[in-house]
Amino acid sequence: MSKKHTKRSSFSGKLGFVLSAAGASVGLGNIWRFPYLAAKYGGGIFLLIYILLALTFGYTMIVAETSIGRMTKKSPVGAYHTFGKSGWFSLGGWINAIIPILIVPYYSVIGGWVIRYLFGYLTGQGAQLAENGNFSAFISNGAATEICFIAFAFFTLFIIYAGVRNGIERVSKFMMPILIVLSIIIAGYSMTRPGQARESNISWCRTWKTFPG
Repeated sequence: MSKKHTKRSSFSGKLGFVLSAAGASVGLGNIWRFPYLAAKYGGGIFLLIYILLALTFGYTMIVAETSIGRMTKKSPVGAYHTFGKSGWFSLGGWINAIIPILIVPYYSVIGGWVIRYLFGYLTGQGAQLAENGNFSAFISNGAATEICFIAFAFFTLFIIYAGVRNGIERVSKFMMPILIVLSIIIAGYSMTRPGQARESNISWCRTWKTFPG
């Protein structure tokens, strides 16, 4: 009896993989929550610690995960199980599989907010969305938040269902360049706001005062 082997989908090239990995690493937290935390915890010193952690723990983890995946070509559970029959290896694989499941609801809620604001700006409601109390009123509306949550979840499922090459890679090649351009525009806009130079000087002065000598 012949056995059918289904070929697993893979990336078409290095560019698609790099953009997809970058998209998974950046996350909404770096765009949405990072500016708030940077301002709250001292600005410059927070940024220095963030860069240090990204270049040490962040870089090490993404290289390790990529290497294990390329070597075993299996799911997290199967990849860790390849290194031995010990229960600790299996536990490590299950942790890597469960963590994304726990993150998905959080990201889906924030993603729903993004869809709501994107739809509002595209329909000419930019001034209304920027008004004080608009966001609080939106998240207090259970029906609206649930609809946006479901819309984002279905959008994500559609991309995953399309596969690695036709879904994740294709969307990453389209959205990551847009994210880079938008980040540059936002950074340029922030630099031109009134009082920006004074706040930057205060932030970096606080940073240098934290170092001895």
